[in-house]
Amino acid sequence: MNAITLRTMMGNYPITKALKSGDLVSPLLRFDFADVKTPNTAFKRVVRDLEFDVAELAIVTFLMAKAYGKPLSLLPVVLTGRFQHPFLVYNAAHGALAPGDLNGRRVGIRSYTVTTVAWIRGMLAGDYGVDLDSINWITFEDAHVAEFRDPPEVQRAAGGSDLLGMLRAGEIDAAVITTPIDDPQIKTLIPDPGIAAHAWQEKNQAIQINHMAVVKSELLQSSPSAVREIYRLLEESKQIAGLPKTGDTDMNPFGLEANRRNLEIVIEIVHRQGLIPRRFTVDELFDDVTGSL
Repeated sequence: MNAITLRTMMGNYPITKALKSGDLVSPLLRFDFADVKTPNTAFKRVVRDLEFDVAELAIVTFLMAKAYGKPLSLLPVVLTGRFQHPFLVYNAAHGALAPGDLNGRRVGIRSYTVTTVAWIRGMLAGDYGVDLDSINWITFEDAHVAEFRDPPEVQRAAGGSDLLGMLRAGEIDAAVITTPIDDPQIKTLIPDPGIAAHAWQEKNQAIQINHMAVVKSELLQSSPSAVREIYRLLEESKQIAGLPKTGDTDMNPFGLEANRRNLEIVIEIVHRQGLIPRRFTVDELFDDVTGSL
């Protein structure tokens, strides 16, 4: 039998290295990896154009895509997970700021529906009592899912502006920025973010999922064996990478039960923020094939 060639989009991580380098191969599948250096720049191609048979996708984008009936199926594979506490920052040159001070303020974000932003909003509301509706969210991009419309408290930044520049100029009070910043005046809004992340993990008994793996639903229906092989290869690639390291939290959990709590929490916060119209159950995100992987 000839191997199936799958148009694939995944980032370069330890967990994908063996698969993307060709060190790990399958007699059943061939992966045609798209030349995408930053996966989130291709998420619109995943959900709007359905360009890829297999893809990395932010969990919030997937939940929204499911709500709008996009023919994508989730695999219980976390490609990237991280605690988002360090990425909410402010400019100390304009005075001290704490999470509880954000009511009524202006916060800059790349897009209202970014997964990192959704997690941070969930923490601000749940852990710090912030009234999310009082915040004026300043964005630069629309949602990956074309049908979604931003709520009234969201405004688009002026053309030619950028998050860090607006923060330095005092045009916004805080921002969600995930890239390193070499500026001693730009500080994390959540004090001691590492300690806060550990406390969040202990309290919730979960990790914060960022990106998972998805496949086109037609592939799942036409070739469930191919989907099982995708899962097997990713799991083996993780093992080759030696993940998780001894003593570390597994930030790339595989399997439905290993991700049940993680998914329960993200579904809840995404629903509370109005990004999906109802709370999905975890089990309805999977079918008999993907749920048994």
